[in-house]
Amino acid sequence: MRKVILDLAVTLDGFIEGPNGEIDWCIMDDDMDFDGFLSGIDTIFYGRVSYDAWGNYDPDSNATEADKKFWKSIHAKNKVVFTSENREDDRAIFVQSNIAEKVAEMTRGEGKDIWLYGGAGLIKSFIQFGLIDVYRISVHPIALGSGLPLFENLEERVELELIQTNTFKSGVVQLIYKSKK
Repeated sequence: MRKVILDLAVTLDGFIEGPNGEIDWCIMDDDMDFDGFLSGIDTIFYGRVSYDAWGNYDPDSNATEADKKFWKSIHAKNKVVFTSENREDDRAIFVQSNIAEKVAEMTRGEGKDIWLYGGAGLIKSFIQFGLIDVYRISVHPIALGSGLPLFENLEERVELELIQTNTFKSGVVQLIYKSKK
């Protein structure tokens, strides 16, 4: 069975964005092996806002070859966008209702694991519905003091079991948990 993996950067004080939506504090170390993570997934779940911002992002001509390769690898994945809007786009599948049913159907199917990319509203819905199998949280060595928290207004506790930790040269600590659901 395919797993839904939340792979996300957070600040030491638990924010996924700064107060103005900034993510300039995110670090990508060479030793994080993000390519290895990408090779284990074949589908990315987006909320509409995240998809509009990043789902078809094309780095400019001045981008490094590594950046171009990175985005090409991401865009080679299947894209599923959860939105209340009625949209069509030949580069993605749009899901407008019955999130839990649609996710259950997709995870029962053949394929690699699924990356829950975000945004915040979609992540919150997945947490509330218990749809996340693995939380892969990279804690960055910065405190913002305010912003958009990862865990906000939880209706129930989220019980997790730590299965792995990774420490990177930048000071980022990655905590990988499986859901106890």
